[in-house]
Amino acid sequence: MLATALSAALVGLDAHPVRVEVDVGRGVASFELVGLAEVAVRESRVRVKSALAQVGIHIGEYRIVVNLAPADLKKCGSGFDVAIAAATLAGLGVVPIESLHDVLFLGELSLTGSVHAVRGVLPQLLGARRRGVTRAIVPEGNGAEAALVTGVEVGTVASIDKLLDALRGATTLPRAVGVPAPIDPTPLDDLSDVRGQLSARRALEVVAAGNHNLVFIGPPGAGKTMLARRLPGILPPLSPAEALEVTAIHSVAGLLTTSRGLVPGRPFRAPHHTVSEVGLVGGGDHPRPGEVTLAHHGVLFLDELAEFRRAALEALPLVVGAMNPCACGFRGDGTGRCICSAERVRAYRARLSGPLLDRIDIHVVLPPVNVGALQRGEGGEPTRIVRARVEQARAIQADRLARGEVHASTNALLSPRDLDRVASLCERGGSLLGSAVARLALSARAYGKILRVARTLADLEGSAGIAPRHVAEAIGYRTLDRGATTFTESAA
Repeated sequence: MLATALSAALVGLDAHPVRVEVDVGRGVASFELVGLAEVAVRESRVRVKSALAQVGIHIGEYRIVVNLAPADLKKCGSGFDVAIAAATLAGLGVVPIESLHDVLFLGELSLTGSVHAVRGVLPQLLGARRRGVTRAIVPEGNGAEAALVTGVEVGTVASIDKLLDALRGATTLPRAVGVPAPIDPTPLDDLSDVRGQLSARRALEVVAAGNHNLVFIGPPGAGKTMLARRLPGILPPLSPAEALEVTAIHSVAGLLTTSRGLVPGRPFRAPHHTVSEVGLVGGGDHPRPGEVTLAHHGVLFLDELAEFRRAALEALPLVVGAMNPCACGFRGDGTGRCICSAERVRAYRARLSGPLLDRIDIHVVLPPVNVGALQRGEGGEPTRIVRARVEQARAIQADRLARGEVHASTNALLSPRDLDRVASLCERGGSLLGSAVARLALSARAYGKILRVARTLADLEGSAGIAPRHVAEAIGYRTLDRGATTFTESAA
């Protein structure tokens, strides 16, 4: 008898429908599986056979053929086990074929008949809902994330005997229940912990307000990592839609725990500089999210930026980076400990290409931490106060988008045409920026970056127009552009 069950395959972050067709007949005992299945999928015949034996159903005397359609879609992972078992039960006549109709089956079987959680349940359920599927059965361990999907009746199953009873109509599977989790809980790393480094704190606020990227340059111990870890806390809370996107990505990567539903806060990813290009940007034979994707709607922090592979860095979007001023790390700290020659400094900084640095909106040089500030224990504003200002600036940008003035949700993403509309300069501001372009030999890209940052600075003040002081501060953030650290408003 032929029976069909519905399942799904992940290709990157996308879920594709898979029909699990099982033909059960008499003849020479065999279990064949076709349909472009990789090793973990082909091994499902062992798991299914043993799991069914736990409920007294022995398939060793049957000829069983399993086809995973479409045959040209590569299948990987162990998530097809439950669908294969359900279709086999229907093919044997143990459960009604009608019980499989319009039901998505996901889950891995153990040899003892237990149903184990699998990765990617959330995006697979979202994809099934778009295709019109109204019911699903998933592992009990995936219940928290499955409960996030509305419009699909999701039952959870812990073992093959529970599945058998449910398909026979003897029992009803428990519904997936979510675990309440606050969106954006109170961050553990508060900005008030930072002593001194006022310019760096200001830069973080600008970065958060306009969604800009940033690089810190300073000696070891200056607080680069400490500052970066406090950036997620001053970003606006995740919207429900953003939280669902982040959770789906982490589900595909297998980073959700069985008790965790929605990812509540913005991610912070800090890969080591030895990470491979695939590990950083994603991909592989079976495409998986890289660190860039895992940092979606959050922060990707690249410490020791100059040590990362150049090819990987050139593929990066928004980042927060940190680097030493030279190879030994002590250049310019006032102690005379630096042993780097001018040639060695140039060679060290040449590891980062000019175009890459040109794409980074804000460059901040961190001096060594002032010991007096540490001893006085005087912290700056706490995260909640800074975030309030950031949210107000983001609200201004969202309002411009809603009114149709621009086509981007944050200033960092404004197109040149959008800049013409919302970032026009007064005569004095235009003269100031023109002088900076001439003196610092800035590129057209750097010119646009300065305008976007200046627009963010104005938004933080609630100013409709961009004042010369906003332009001067934005120019000051181009510290790697030939002496921009000394450029001030008076230079015009």
